[in-house]
Amino acid sequence: MKTIQGVLWDNDGVLVDTEQLFYEANRDLLLPYGIELTPKQFFDWFLDNNYGAWHVLLGQGHSIELVERLRAERKQLFAARLRQARQLAMPGIAPVLAALRPHVAMGVVTSAYEEHFRISHAATGLLNHFDFVLTREMYGASKPAPDGYQLGLQRLGLAAGDCVAVEDSPRGLRAANAAGLECIIVRNHMNRDHAFDGAFCVVDSNAELGEVLASFVPGVARARRQLEVFL
Repeated sequence: MKTIQGVLWDNDGVLVDTEQLFYEANRDLLLPYGIELTPKQFFDWFLDNNYGAWHVLLGQGHSIELVERLRAERKQLFAARLRQARQLAMPGIAPVLAALRPHVAMGVVTSAYEEHFRISHAATGLLNHFDFVLTREMYGASKPAPDGYQLGLQRLGLAAGDCVAVEDSPRGLRAANAAGLECIIVRNHMNRDHAFDGAFCVVDSNAELGEVLASFVPGVARARRQLEVFL
């Protein structure tokens, strides 16, 4: 069984339940322009191909100036909805992180901007589990480019073969693989129908994720066996 020394985590849809809020912000922003953004379109355009829905506006003849204004409005709208949501930590993720923390180095590699990242974690209590966080402003090309994960490996000081990534989107999976990382995909309501070819494995819950990660980390697996004997 593979042994790892580091884990690089995606944020939205993995650590915090924010993908639906981001979808709704985009949907509501585009509706006045006659674009009814569906969940399937959101997944395909934003989470798979990484080009948003701006191509639809431009195809209708709208200006790039309008697109830039709407980008700024979306940033504010998404921030407001994150503040309203308050508690956003994914159910069951805290014990997974707590079990791993004494045994492996961990960082976050996210396409979220720092403002949104900080708001989404205002009440999660998760950030003390990580050695660092890389938000969108801190590296070159966004996922599916490998830039963020390559920088994450540099910050960990580890080779890709000694680490794994945890993701929930096709473009995140491609970014991790392009950086040489094995990638575990966590299922959610948005990605449940995607095949995720190229993933090391696909898990249906954070409990299952914890089991897979524990199998990579001797210290965690040993602690679990000791607990089972004690119980």
